[in-house]
Amino acid sequence: MCETNYNNHIKATKEGSCNTDDHKKWNRRSFLQALGIVGGGSMMLANTPLSVSRPSPLSIALSQAENDNILIICRLQGGNDGFNTVIPVYDYDIYANARPLIRIPPSEFITLNDEFAMPKPMNKLESVWGDGQMRVVHGVGYEDSSLSHFKGSDIYANTNLVEEDRTGFMGRYFQEIYPDYFFNPPASPPSIQIGSIGNLIFKGPENDFSFAVSNPERLLQIIENETFYNLDGLENCTYDDKLKFLREATNTTFNYADVISAAYDRSGPNDFAGYLDDSLGKQFSIISRLIKGNLGTKVYLVTLGGFDTHNNQPQRHQQLLNSFSEAVSTFYQDLTAAGWDDKVLTMTISEFGRRFRENGSLGTDHGTAAPTMFFGSALNGNGFAGEHPDLSNLTRGGNVFNTTDFRQVYATVMKDWMCIDQNLVGQVLLEGAPLESLDLGFNCTGTTVRPTDDEAITHVPTYSDSQTFINIVTPQTTHIDVALYNVIGQKVATLSNDMLVEGVQLTINVKEAAKTRLSTGPYVYQIQTNNGNYSKSIVIS
Repeated sequence: MCETNYNNHIKATKEGSCNTDDHKKWNRRSFLQALGIVGGGSMMLANTPLSVSRPSPLSIALSQAENDNILIICRLQGGNDGFNTVIPVYDYDIYANARPLIRIPPSEFITLNDEFAMPKPMNKLESVWGDGQMRVVHGVGYEDSSLSHFKGSDIYANTNLVEEDRTGFMGRYFQEIYPDYFFNPPASPPSIQIGSIGNLIFKGPENDFSFAVSNPERLLQIIENETFYNLDGLENCTYDDKLKFLREATNTTFNYADVISAAYDRSGPNDFAGYLDDSLGKQFSIISRLIKGNLGTKVYLVTLGGFDTHNNQPQRHQQLLNSFSEAVSTFYQDLTAAGWDDKVLTMTISEFGRRFRENGSLGTDHGTAAPTMFFGSALNGNGFAGEHPDLSNLTRGGNVFNTTDFRQVYATVMKDWMCIDQNLVGQVLLEGAPLESLDLGFNCTGTTVRPTDDEAITHVPTYSDSQTFINIVTPQTTHIDVALYNVIGQKVATLSNDMLVEGVQLTINVKEAAKTRLSTGPYVYQIQTNNGNYSKSIVIS
């Protein structure tokens, strides 16, 4: 267990006495990192690895999501060939000449409309299209596309086209509304990854939004035997402070696995038996049970690998598309039967597309733009969005030019499906100006309105001489209440409750303003004004 690792790390500390002076030598974040339990490991559920993201009770109170909508991100890992997924029938001669050996012949078409078709291995999606539960966005990509699997995956996760960035767009969003993310679990996790661990999408600037548990059966056994770690009788010293924090983290881990497993079990193992016994089928089956078990998770990431089709593409790609279409079709049959189909949107992502021309090895090399597919009843009818790339206008490397920026796709989903304010969307996507929404058949209602840039205060934590300061400036005179919370979501102190004059900086010395002893480690402050709430994590040294 984690406490075994803990004892190995601080055995020497225990041999000394409780000494409050040595609080200066550590903080909880670095302690967790030293133990290796910040975002490591995985959970096993139905023999499939899960990596779970979670915030604290305080985080839930700060959440601005007001609907029940759920997003499934289906990652087609390796670079999906969009031209053999959504076939450009309108320019078939150009397409066939570029791909004489790997083209899809007209006899293998599933017609979507007069201009586009799917290959027959995707036949299970024919009824999904016919039922108005599928839309396609053409030419998704970005300028000067990276042809590297690793960098391409990172860019689709972090949306940063200018510099290296080890954060993800969903992670930056979660960091805004869940400032103390990994400390104590709420009633349900906001996001779960299945089949792919370590993607940057959920990594925030300060916290990694993947939490580690190993085996739910073992954790449930511990819970059933009531073997939670005792928090009583711990003294006010470094060793016991560390011990208490580690035991709290371990206990919440047990509770979190229990919540997920309980939701999984609530839906029943035999309520829908149509899934194929393959990787993606198992992943969607698990998600379905968690959704129907009312887990409450908002975002899921599943992965189907194998799309790096440099050779033998016809057979390999058709098998992958068959697995994909079977899983998605069965998933929505399952959700429809349970009455969940209008609450769940599925979208595909891939690190890049494939080159338009075949490569001479019955395959295709790394390319640029590719279509993004959407599924769900909320689409309110089938159709296409965006403009298909011009097949006669290729780059020097033989790639098409993208016609839809992938960040516009993300922005549409975040604004119109997840109901996130467009100013926050622009912020987390690293875009200064709001991105125009695509027509995907849904619109958001009931979202909380965030303050505009003219109304928003600025708040910056700074550190000097072992002191922590919060510096606040407001563009208009307002009443301000600043509260400090600990890592388990308990209010520790009111740091300020007064009128703040327009343009005048308020600097709060956190230790002095708290008027109570603060243990070394991370905290979260929350600022309440007439125009909105603001939060950020800080560290007390």
